[in-house]
Amino acid sequence: QVQLVESGGGLVQPGGSLRLSCVASGSIFSINAMGWYRQAPGKQRELVATITSGGSTNVADSVKGRFTISRDNAKNVGYLQMNNLKPEDTAVYYCTCTTGLHTLHQYWGQGTQVTVSS
Repeated sequence: QVQLVESGGGLVQPGGSLRLSCVASGSIFSINAMGWYRQAPGKQRELVATITSGGSTNVADSVKGRFTISRDNAKNVGYLQMNNLKPEDTAVYYCTCTTGLHTLHQYWGQGTQVTVSS
């Protein structure tokens, strides 16, 4: 079992920056990939960024060049650095990870609110 706790959300002005953190506990050594999703009211949850156990990253086209995903395995923390934030980035952001070798299980954090507004 893995527990994920997110933090770092808040209210920022357009063009501002935030760094979200995701602290993992439990069976942390079984974590392979992790990622970030977001969900705005009335919209489906969308994938924002992923990072593999080997450090390969992918980000959605909507945030490419502005968001960076990273992880610190020694501290059991994942990050989402968000720069040049736009109002359309407003959403609840969720951390997720997968565990297992050949049989994968997915876990979710509780979510953290990001609001971009003047």
